[in-house]
Amino acid sequence: MKTLTMYRPNTIQNALSDFDRYFESFFGDSLLAPSGRMFNHIPSVDIQETENAYVLEMDLPGYDEKNIEVHVDGSSLTISYKQEEVKNANESQGTYILRERRLNSFSRSFKLPENADPENVSAGFKNGILTLQIKKRAEAQKRTIQINAA
Repeated sequence: MKTLTMYRPNTIQNALSDFDRYFESFFGDSLLAPSGRMFNHIPSVDIQETENAYVLEMDLPGYDEKNIEVHVDGSSLTISYKQEEVKNANESQGTYILRERRLNSFSRSFKLPENADPENVSAGFKNGILTLQIKKRAEAQKRTIQINAA
């Protein structure tokens, strides 16, 4: 069975993010920042293999689908989101003490398995969930061969 694998460049941000997730799984709060992650939030995904396709679901509540980009480059699938900083109308009334919502961006890459068809990827966004369907190549799909009596 071939599966989609996450591409993770070896960076200090990824190492700290992994450590932060591990810490949160025990204590419920981030070690890196008292009110959340030190770095931009990277949404988690679920990937399911069906008979004919791979289905990837990413939770993106509150995200605007116009700012989501999905790119396939050879055997690499990248999902990214970039939101420009939005000026708050209330900034003239005071100074922020804590502002975590002003810029939200991420990028995640996955290596497609050999039997995935990079030319046959579809995407949908509904109720804050991005769903990608990556079809398998026709020759890679499982089929039953009927045996004829001689």
